[in-house]
Amino acid sequence: YVYFENSSSNPYLIRRIEELNKTASGNVEAKVVCFYRRRDISNTLIMLADKHAKEIEEESETTVEADLTDKQKHQLKHRELFLSRQYESLPATHIRGKCSVALLNETESVLSYLDKEDTFFYSLVYDPSLKTLLADKGEIRVGPRYQADIPEMLLEGESDEREQSKLEIKVWDPNSPLTDRQIDQFLVVARAVGTFARALDCSSSVRQPSLHMSAAAASRDITLFHAMDTLYRHSYDLSSAISVLVPLGGPVLCRDEMEEWSASEASLFEEALEKYGKDFNDIRQDFLPWKSLTSIIEYYYMWKTTDRYVQQKRLKAAEAESKLKQVYIPTYSKPNPNQISTSNGKPGTVNGAVGTTFQPQNPLLGRACESCYATQSHQWYSWGPPNMQCRLCAICWLYWKKYGGLKMPTQSEEDKLSSSPTTEDPRVRSHVSRQAMQGMPVRNTGSPKSAVKTRQAFFLHTTYFTKFARQVCKNTLRLRQAARRPFVAINYAAIRAEYADRHAELSGSPLKSKNTRKPLACIIGYLEIHPAKKPNVIRSTPSLQTPATKRMLTTPNHTSLSILGKRNYSHHNGLDELTCCVSD
Repeated sequence: YVYFENSSSNPYLIRRIEELNKTASGNVEAKVVCFYRRRDISNTLIMLADKHAKEIEEESETTVEADLTDKQKHQLKHRELFLSRQYESLPATHIRGKCSVALLNETESVLSYLDKEDTFFYSLVYDPSLKTLLADKGEIRVGPRYQADIPEMLLEGESDEREQSKLEIKVWDPNSPLTDRQIDQFLVVARAVGTFARALDCSSSVRQPSLHMSAAAASRDITLFHAMDTLYRHSYDLSSAISVLVPLGGPVLCRDEMEEWSASEASLFEEALEKYGKDFNDIRQDFLPWKSLTSIIEYYYMWKTTDRYVQQKRLKAAEAESKLKQVYIPTYSKPNPNQISTSNGKPGTVNGAVGTTFQPQNPLLGRACESCYATQSHQWYSWGPPNMQCRLCAICWLYWKKYGGLKMPTQSEEDKLSSSPTTEDPRVRSHVSRQAMQGMPVRNTGSPKSAVKTRQAFFLHTTYFTKFARQVCKNTLRLRQAARRPFVAINYAAIRAEYADRHAELSGSPLKSKNTRKPLACIIGYLEIHPAKKPNVIRSTPSLQTPATKRMLTTPNHTSLSILGKRNYSHHNGLDELTCCVSD
């Protein structure tokens, strides 16, 4: 089991190498079996897989999911894989390391998989073409459904009240009156009768044309079992048992599955075994539908005792010797395209601001890694869509590549794990779940409104040196020209040198800061001493002699335009003053 890398930003592929082949160009390709992660299948199948896992937990006595923390539940999903019958060929140069994949052991705790590095488990088989999940045929049948209940041991003198006929059928009595020599002589007679019966049978004479083949077939276990069963049924009476071996119709012929199967059926079975292995259900379904499953299994174990099996085993061993058994893969040392480059480990500067960097007041806002929220790492990697500007530290990046997820559960996954209903907007909730489903980064800011990470903003912190340099070094800095060419770097070394020279000249007359705003405490004290006075508004009372006041809108005056034909502020914004005419 190895890791394959097919993309610099996506997690590794987990594959099982079946064989290594050398191409005509000299490259080495690996024929592999595909394993899929939870992120590779649909949500409908994930729900079926979770339902299957819950049924297994209810039947077994291992650690249930309720005993796990949210972090353990989150990381355990990254260890679950789905086996497939799909094969593909990949270049061996894309191998990035080894891993371990095992069938889910129901007798062990699920925490054992988290304690081991590069360890995965599977319990279901995924069909990529049909989009279905099936239980693996090779599951370990451990549990109360498969094991018998052992009764308590009987005490001395205590009788067994169970009905023995329902528990077992007796087929042999070791305390028989016959000696071992007499039993062996009877078995020789049974083999001779079986050889004579095959000589009389037409179909058997075609399959075993020689006497040696007929005698070998008559010496198989089916003949011996029939002879011993005949002895027991006739109470170990040799004369009565021999007469039963040769009844009136002719000698008794006992044949097992090796003789019942034809040569064409045997060839089909060997071809199916080469393709499916010991998956007898698929062998019966695709190659031998007219045979029963019991017949196929019985034929397989008899076939392993024949010379045909030994010959095929030798051919496979010789073929394996000619193939590649191992290949040397050097350590992959090329830089990842997602690696974020830094200049000597120091962040870049903007507009000559050297010496100080902006530190956020709240350390929670400075979480750089989207997984562990670490702010320091020897290497950073960009992660997620480019517009979201997310990054991971070196440890979390390796975890993402191996296990296909983040170490810590995101806000949306915590909402899924909690069973309490929420009153969020359904559109926001569906958007968050869709992002989490597609593997997009989600910010865990703790805000209850939304967990979606918006576009990252920045704050340009201007140092005091930069503020003074703008006033002192105006001739060298030339802010207007720099603003028209924002991508041209400013020579901050020259500005710094000029400021050092000018600073010696202006040491006697320091610069006055334009910011003369008084502190808030002084303003509040001034307002307490000098309260604001309300203006007296004179309102005229209407009388019979005095007509009502008339308000008239004056016509806009467009004659007060400048030389260039531009309107003033009031004309441009439609804020012409309203004039009131009061008639006497």
